[in-house]
Amino acid sequence: MTDPVLTTREREEGAVFAPKFDAAGLLTAVVVDASDGAVLVVAHMNAAALEATLSSGKVHFWSRSRGALWMKGETSGHYLAVEAVLVDCDQDALLIRATPAGPTCHTGARSCFYRQIDTREGVSALTRIDT
Repeated sequence: MTDPVLTTREREEGAVFAPKFDAAGLLTAVVVDASDGAVLVVAHMNAAALEATLSSGKVHFWSRSRGALWMKGETSGHYLAVEAVLVDCDQDALLIRATPAGPTCHTGARSCFYRQIDTREGVSALTRIDT
């Protein structure tokens, strides 16, 4: 995926898909459950992860900690099947609607967002929530 030179108007309103990767070669991908819109995971994609996602129909990411491409579910079998890929206005973030084949989080939770911050008497603590 080459990055064509586009005007702001072309990038924001045109039909050319020209993902705008950051200095590290990444863009943010927010994955939501296609059935109810629940946020499942937020991760990063490089060009290879994006291409693998679009060509396979299964969500792939770039692991910054491992420095490697990985497909969500490759070891657990809990794949994220792509239903739709939306791009934000300046094409530097994606919203992926997917159907999960099991829990999304490596902890076994449905979503990686399974805790909320509760602040009482000036002290913040995490509380597990059903997701």
